[in-house]
Amino acid sequence: MRWCVALLFALGVLIRPAFAVEVTAAILRVDYPTLLPVSRLDLRPDDLGFAGGILATEDNQTTGRFMGQTYALETAATPPETALATFEALQAKGIRFFAVQARMSELLAIADAAGPDTVIFNTLAPDTALRSEDCRGNILHVVPSRKMKTDAVAQFLIWKKWPKWALIHGSHPEDRALADSYRASAAKFGARITDELEFTDTGGARRTDTGHVLVQRQLPLFTQPLDGAEVIVTADETDVFATYLPYHTWSPALIVGSAGLRPLSWHPALEAWGATQFQNRFEKLTNRYMRAEDYNAWLALRVLGEAATRTGGSDPAAIRAYALSDKFELAAFKGQKLTFRPWNGQMRQPILLADGRITLSVSPQEGFLHQRSLLDTMGLDQPESACTAFTQ
Repeated sequence: MRWCVALLFALGVLIRPAFAVEVTAAILRVDYPTLLPVSRLDLRPDDLGFAGGILATEDNQTTGRFMGQTYALETAATPPETALATFEALQAKGIRFFAVQARMSELLAIADAAGPDTVIFNTLAPDTALRSEDCRGNILHVVPSRKMKTDAVAQFLIWKKWPKWALIHGSHPEDRALADSYRASAAKFGARITDELEFTDTGGARRTDTGHVLVQRQLPLFTQPLDGAEVIVTADETDVFATYLPYHTWSPALIVGSAGLRPLSWHPALEAWGATQFQNRFEKLTNRYMRAEDYNAWLALRVLGEAATRTGGSDPAAIRAYALSDKFELAAFKGQKLTFRPWNGQMRQPILLADGRITLSVSPQEGFLHQRSLLDTMGLDQPESACTAFTQ
C-alpha cells in the first residue's frame, strides 16, 4: 500500500485538500558592524542566510504542491538599531514564522515582542543562557549552542587520548564565554587545562601587506609560556587572532577550536549522507559554497515545512507542538535524523569537525553514551538546563 501512495505522489494524482494552505515565513538578518575578516576568502556574501532559506522554500514547495500547500518567503536585512521595528513590520503583514539571524539581545527583544502565537527559529545566537535561564518558549534553536560545539571538540580530543590542553582566549565577552564553555567541557569529559593565556585585542590593523611579518615574530613570543603544550584550544569567537596561530606557536602544537580543527554545523566539503547532491543544488542556485549560516536558515524553514506537512496546516501552536514532539524528525544530510530537545527547544544534531578543506570527524564520538540519545552528550542535558518556558 505504501508504494502505491508513493507512486500516486510521484504522478501528482492524489486528491488535494479542499482548501489550499499558504505558509509564509520570513528571514530576518541583523547586520552588525564588524571589521573585515582576516582572510578575503571569508568575505560575507550579500545573500548569506537568505540563500539557504530560498533553497528550503523550493524544497518545501516540492512536497507542498501535492498537499495543497504553498510556501512563500520574505527576507529582510537590518542594522541592530532597527531590528525590532523591522520585525514588527513583517509581523504586521501576518507572518508568524521567522528565521532570525541575530545576537542574543536582539533575539530576545524580538521574541518578547512576538508573543506566543509566533514561532521564531534562532539561526545565529549560540549563548548557553538562551537554552537555560533566559530561554523563551517561542524560540526553537536550530543553531548549535556554544556548549554543543565545545563538547564536540572535547569528545574528539578525549577519544584521541589528548587530555591535556592549553587555552588561549580573546578579550571580548564572546571570547570569554566561549572559554568558559571549553572549561566546562574539559571538566565534563575528564580533560585538564594546564595553562591559559588571554590575547588582548588592541584594535590594530589585521589586514596589511606586512602583517605576516609581525605575526611571525610576535605570536611565537606570545605563546612561549605554553612551551610543551601538545594541544592549544582557541576561544576566538570575534575572529581576531586564532587564524594566525597554526605554525606560529613557540613549540609544535595542534590548534583546535576557533582555528585548525573547528566545530561546525556545516562544511562545504561534506559529501557523506547525500550531502553532495545537496551541495550541488545550493551551488547551482547561488554560484558559491554553502556556509553554516545558509545551512541554519535551510534547517529552520525545513523544520517549518516538515511540521506543516505533517499537521496539514499553518497554525503556529500546532507547528511548534509537532516540532517538539516525539513524532518529529528531519533528514538533514548529517547521518542522523534531527529532533528537538523538548525541555529547551534546542535541535539535536551532529557537529562536524573540519579544517579548511575537509571534514575530519563528526561528534558525538564513539564510546560516549547517553540513556536517551547520543546527541544529548553534547550541550545542556535536561538536568543541566534551567529553562522552564517549555514546561508551561
